Amino acid sequence: MQETGTQPKTYDEAVAYLLDTPRFSSKHTVAETRELLHLLEDPDRGFPIVHVAGTNGKGSVSAYLGSIFEKLGWKTALFTSPHLVDIRERMVCGGREITREEFLDAFTRVWEVCAGEGAKYGPPTFFEYLFLMAMVWFAKCGPDVCVLETGLGGRLDATNAVSGKAAAVITRIGLDHMQYLGETVSEIAGEKAGILMPGVPVFYADDVPEASQVISARARELGCPAFPFAQSALEDLRFSEKNIDFSLKTRYYGDVCLDAPTPARYQARNIPLAVLCAEEILRQMGESDPEGVPAPEAVRKAFREGVSACRWPARMEELAPELYLDGGHNPDGIAAFLDTVRGDGKAHRSLLFGAVSDKQYEEMLGMLTGSGLFERIFLTPLESGRSVSGEELRRLTGTTPKEGDAPALCLCPDAEEGLSELLKEQKNGSRCYIVGSLYLAGEIRRIIGRPEHDQL
Repeated sequence: MQETGTQPKTYDEAVAYLLDTPRFSSKHTVAETRELLHLLEDPDRGFPIVHVAGTNGKGSVSAYLGSIFEKLGWKTALFTSPHLVDIRERMVCGGREITREEFLDAFTRVWEVCAGEGAKYGPPTFFEYLFLMAMVWFAKCGPDVCVLETGLGGRLDATNAVSGKAAAVITRIGLDHMQYLGETVSEIAGEKAGILMPGVPVFYADDVPEASQVISARARELGCPAFPFAQSALEDLRFSEKNIDFSLKTRYYGDVCLDAPTPARYQARNIPLAVLCAEEILRQMGESDPEGVPAPEAVRKAFREGVSACRWPARMEELAPELYLDGGHNPDGIAAFLDTVRGDGKAHRSLLFGAVSDKQYEEMLGMLTGSGLFERIFLTPLESGRSVSGEELRRLTGTTPKEGDAPALCLCPDAEEGLSELLKEQKNGSRCYIVGSLYLAGEIRRIIGRPEHDQL
């Protein structure tokens, strides 16, 4: 076994250990992670699991599912990633985050197993450790349903180690993490489709033909009932400055009119996947307990209220009037972001952008500068060691012509200075956006959360 050091005894020590794990741990196989779950007394076996994968939208779908389930009156466990400010954001059950005490208890339980019978596999990675902790805590909470968001890919993801699933959801597929998942949409879709289990229903975004072909073929191979969904199937779809309205045709509850209080147009393809999947979980529960399923009108109400109540940070999040934060961190995400910006009706816009170096940052910046939507774009390095460097950002400021409609590119030393410069533009009548890495989103949320920060 690799050296893990002294067992952390406090919450802060446990978090510090987890944040340091990439230095001395290597990824486990799914079979090894499954064995660790078994050594932890199979915490994944006590509740139905919905498994969510995809390039963009999987966090949103997970959040909408959680909100709908809660409105149905079910205690819901939700495991998502990454966190923006606090590591405990990743584990929620019954509408609350795991406490520091519960976090330490779950950490200690996993530590004991990994230092004991599981020592032969070596220490878990950061993500594997958190996943194991989440399952341990969820088992103690006793949820009615659990929603798991994959970390990376699907086939080899730690979350794919669970023994059974009630349903799978695969959101829109695009080019991201190519160094791990493949160079083409089809290859990436194959990795995402790795979450399918024999006979388990799958709901998937049917808007990228190459991805749909791979997913549908895998579903046929495994005998999975497959439910493709394309945004074009929505009726009465309307976008306004701060809302999305549409009618969704469900299998068992007829047409449901939904109103989402978000300007993010891309949620029109995520929300239906969540609703249709929730409907399937209701059907399954009805088979085992017909008396436990709410009446149709109560279900339709839960769909409406769940969608209306859902708030997912950094997805076209309104931080303040005329200031929006979005976590579009790959070309497909930037394309979706720009689609929303084009519909905002504003004459003047400014932007703050930051990215990590292992993403297609130059392509993303090219999309932003070439959109003709922004008068000024501020670039910032991030606190993360994965950040695009200041030197590289300085180079990028010289790659865009300064004539015509091209925006002015300005380099800021850090996110706090970038936000300050952006807010100056806002005072001059500009609608302001922040987009890019979720590391940037986390930094911005930490900055505005400081008591001394009174600019908003």
